[in-house]
Amino acid sequence: MIKTPSQLSGKMPQNMKGISKELRQTVERLHNCKAHFAENIEVKEIFQGETVWEGVVHTFNIEGHPDTDICYAWSSPIEGSDKRKFYAVLKIPPVDSPLKAVQASIVSDYKNTPK
Repeated sequence: MIKTPSQLSGKMPQNMKGISKELRQTVERLHNCKAHFAENIEVKEIFQGETVWEGVVHTFNIEGHPDTDICYAWSSPIEGSDKRKFYAVLKIPPVDSPLKAVQASIVSDYKNTPK
């Protein structure tokens, strides 16, 4: 995992603020808790030598969830659409990092894709 330049400087780029707000709302809605932005982490998932996902995962501190106090959230474009799919994965083992959250979502999406 690589820290983003905005994380190192302590500032969030303007376009990230809107995305972070949407992601915070997604976390709160899906997990019925209060979320507060903590940090952005760049993630690159490589499988068999090819990049299968690359982007920024937003980490949120959450209040009111019985099993964890951290949630990882991001969005990805939906293929063939101008819409985005939003993800909000709780930090519950085996998910213990933004990378593991992305990996878990990839496996879940694959399992739920009609064959």
